[in-house]
Amino acid sequence: MATINRKKTKIDDEIEKKISFAYQNLNSISDHLLPPNKHMIEHLDLTENNLDDLRFLMDFPNLRTLIIDKNRINSNVKIPHLDMLHTLWINHNQITNLSVFIQTLAINCPQLKYLSMMNNPAAPSFFNGGSYKQYVDYRHYVISQLSRLIMLDDRQVSLEERQEAERIYTPMTLMRRERLSLKNRR
Repeated sequence: MATINRKKTKIDDEIEKKISFAYQNLNSISDHLLPPNKHMIEHLDLTENNLDDLRFLMDFPNLRTLIIDKNRINSNVKIPHLDMLHTLWINHNQITNLSVFIQTLAINCPQLKYLSMMNNPAAPSFFNGGSYKQYVDYRHYVISQLSRLIMLDDRQVSLEERQEAERIYTPMTLMRRERLSLKNRR
């Protein structure tokens, strides 16, 4: 019996760069679940599991898109440095402290352009009981901390919105950095 050697196509390459563990009811992602080419993975879907720790993502240096909706992610989650990550969907989790979580993203995900964190306690909206003022303040804060962001939740970041965010929050950010710098010198 003859074997047919099929040439690898561009579609095959794209498929190899994506992996999904969505809807698996996983509490953690262990090494035995991960493919040998994990360092090549660019798109990872972990929707609707029970994950509360993201340190395993250090094995994904080329990750560009992470979907981790409906898990148990909280404000203090440990996120490794992900230089390539530009899209993060982290809707329906347990993020309660916006500043802690966003500072983690600002430090560890410097290329982030698309962020959706709807239906988290720290992301006020009409749908979870937040006022319009709280919603606008939330957007301004996130936009001021993530300089490359072009989309937050379901809305594009406008130039006017970015300017207002910088006007409101840049002085506070600079003061916080100065305090940290002084503290580190002691």
